[in-house]
Amino acid sequence: MTEATRGPEANQVDALWERFKSSADADARERLILHYSPLVKYVAGRVGSGLPRSVDQNDLASYGLFGLIDAIDKFELERGFKFETYAINRIKGSILDELRALDWVPRSVRSRARLIETAVAELEHSLQRAPTDQELADNLEMEVADLQGALAEIGRSGIAALDEFVGNDSSTSVGDMLADPTGVSPETAFQAEETRHGLVDAINRLPQRERLVVTLYYYEGMTLAEIGDVLGVTESRVCQIHAKTMMSLRNRLGEPSWQ
Repeated sequence: MTEATRGPEANQVDALWERFKSSADADARERLILHYSPLVKYVAGRVGSGLPRSVDQNDLASYGLFGLIDAIDKFELERGFKFETYAINRIKGSILDELRALDWVPRSVRSRARLIETAVAELEHSLQRAPTDQELADNLEMEVADLQGALAEIGRSGIAALDEFVGNDSSTSVGDMLADPTGVSPETAFQAEETRHGLVDAINRLPQRERLVVTLYYYEGMTLAEIGDVLGVTESRVCQIHAKTMMSLRNRLGEPSWQ
């Protein structure tokens, strides 16, 4: 792409990056933070859409701002990554880290999540496939409606998300799994590649609907409500499917392939 086709704003941003990375220019840094600040609002909105109303959006944005600043400080121009993708992962990680530190998820929700995830693992071993809601409810001696309500609550809590178990310390994210490992040590690159292959294989072995939810949410950036429109179901139902799918993926990534 030529300088003319990229547009003046893009060229100005490139110039700010060059100034900041070459001389740690404070003014260039502040301008970059201001330029990319809409990313914080976007990520905070996505994270907050699945959280209880008691969680303040402004608080999420303030947590995310630290992630943006960290991303700008650590971003390496020479690696050729798209900054927006890198920053979104860091912003989300910063928000999730703060939420985990606050431990706002009720203990009862975490307890139900552990019980359901254990049941999912047991049924996947015995059935050699993902269990239906009815099979899972029978195993837990619950009504299907109660199970789906619990899954929706777990999904809204954010404790069953791909970023949660791909990198619990937010050092590794879905975006990192897809990034070119150029410039990383051979050992780190190998581990990332192995994890990426395992993740892709686990996703490919999901039932079609669950695979579509993961793809649209994590790779296409769609909201749960938008995915519901695509599937013709409610946002709450998508939340249930997402939470159950994350439990299945967690189990599959921790065990050898069934094939």
